[in-house]
Amino acid sequence: MSVIDLPGGLLDFVVATRRDLHAHPELGFEEVRTAGIVAARLRELGIEVHERVAQTGVLGIIKGGRPGKTIMLRADMDGLPIQELNETDYRSEFDGTMHACGHDGHVAMLLGAAQILAQKRAEIPGTVVLCFQPAEEGLGGARAMVEAGILEEYGIERAYGLHLASKHPVGMVGFTPGPLYASSDSIEIAIHGKGGHGASPHLSIDPIFVASNFVVSLQQVVSRVIDPIEPAVVTIGAFHAGTTYNVIPTSAKLKGTVRAFDAGVRKAMKERIERVLAGVCASSGATYDFDYLWRYPVTENDPAQTAYARGVAESALGAEHVTSFPKLMGAEDFSFFAQRVPACFFQVGCRGGERSSFPHHHERFDIDEGALQYGVRMMVALGLDAGQNAP
Repeated sequence: MSVIDLPGGLLDFVVATRRDLHAHPELGFEEVRTAGIVAARLRELGIEVHERVAQTGVLGIIKGGRPGKTIMLRADMDGLPIQELNETDYRSEFDGTMHACGHDGHVAMLLGAAQILAQKRAEIPGTVVLCFQPAEEGLGGARAMVEAGILEEYGIERAYGLHLASKHPVGMVGFTPGPLYASSDSIEIAIHGKGGHGASPHLSIDPIFVASNFVVSLQQVVSRVIDPIEPAVVTIGAFHAGTTYNVIPTSAKLKGTVRAFDAGVRKAMKERIERVLAGVCASSGATYDFDYLWRYPVTENDPAQTAYARGVAESALGAEHVTSFPKLMGAEDFSFFAQRVPACFFQVGCRGGERSSFPHHHERFDIDEGALQYGVRMMVALGLDAGQNAP
């Protein structure tokens, strides 16, 4: 495969689309406007369209002119419940909602790639399924699409996806064989004590004290129970209790996240956390409610697919634009696709200076739009090649 060149005007379209989507973000399973833009554009290109897949998802089907596998190229569409603080012409027009993770760019890049793939459909081996997925941000839109049966219905044999990454510079595309993103599960805890006057703690069972001891003791799960060579994180992100200065409340409520890269470690975390919780509560006479919410499994790249996609990148972009990126404790629901078919998920650097260096999910997150061409070119290259040459 030779270097992929983009036709004149295509990048202008991609940038304009990305800015329009950025200004009009929609939360998970609410991407009605975004899905409408996607479906309309695909139809303009003469691509077969399936709408309302897993509520707001859109699929575009390009049947190639040569025999080959059916592959999927995926872009997620949803924004986040964050108030944007950027002062740009394309800042979010919706209070409390913004694209703080680059999904606007993902959609725009895949739409740009769709234009070239539609024009070159006679050269495509097999079938390319363009998957515009809803609700990646915590609601499991990929799981909903898998449960809707898209892999079986359309005969998808390989899956590829990308993510813009502000940790890495524009012009670099990075690959990671094996585990890339951690699993992500949630805990919700209510600790019940006995309320009373703050001046008489001996007549109460203070749930704030008990919950505080639990938060501190919880870290022993990572530091003293899990093998030190196995990365894991347990973070309490919300702690709510009490109403005023001198009242011991009846209960305290906690929420947290649990991350791991090893499936065995992940499976064992529920019991380990509850054991600490039960011990702390028993020592103080408190009781508890404990909910463990299994969310996203580890996103694990198939080694053969990763080696293949990296080779495609070196040909389509030039080897100087291709590198290895380290794995991350973040999570991705592309993992549900990767559990079912051989898959590769890769990162596209989008840091071009201070303005585009904020971390994902930050209220000032933005991208250097020079990164968009690399995602378009990679999706085109995979669409033109994977159906024939992917392992």
